[in-house]
Amino acid sequence: MATSATMRVLHRYLGFFLAGIMAVYAISGVVLIFRNTDFLKREVVRERTVAKDLSPEEAGKVLQVKNFAVERSEGGTIYFAGGSYDAATGAAVVTTRELPYVLNKMAHLHKANTKDPLYYFNISFGVALLFFVVSAFWMFMPGSRILRKGLLFSAAGIVLTLILLFV
Repeated sequence: MATSATMRVLHRYLGFFLAGIMAVYAISGVVLIFRNTDFLKREVVRERTVAKDLSPEEAGKVLQVKNFAVERSEGGTIYFAGGSYDAATGAAVVTTRELPYVLNKMAHLHKANTKDPLYYFNISFGVALLFFVVSAFWMFMPGSRILRKGLLFSAAGIVLTLILLFV
């Protein structure tokens, strides 16, 4: 089989395979754009008991509250944005805004790092997408009008991306 025909076959079947993965990445990517808003998020209240008599700094670490800052203290209770901690009993209430379970798992795909097993999936997906991009140029005859136009559109996409990154 000629290289061109092989690339077409690989491109076709890899494209069908990647279509599902790309749909999940596209949806979660759009959702992540709104991560600093409450769009699609719901309020989740967690009550738990931690060690008693913690300092405010220790309580913030144990409760894993981002940007922990004491708003006020009354008696033995510390109030902070999104919750409270009773030093006498160790009772804590933390209220957060979170994406629904499925969207949260999908968004985790984008946030996976080297300590996460999804890291290998993300690397494989990135390599597959890169192959998909390169193999697309074997879909058309060399020197054809369609390929020349395709190369111009590809160049325009690169230029637009660079402009958006650096402006």
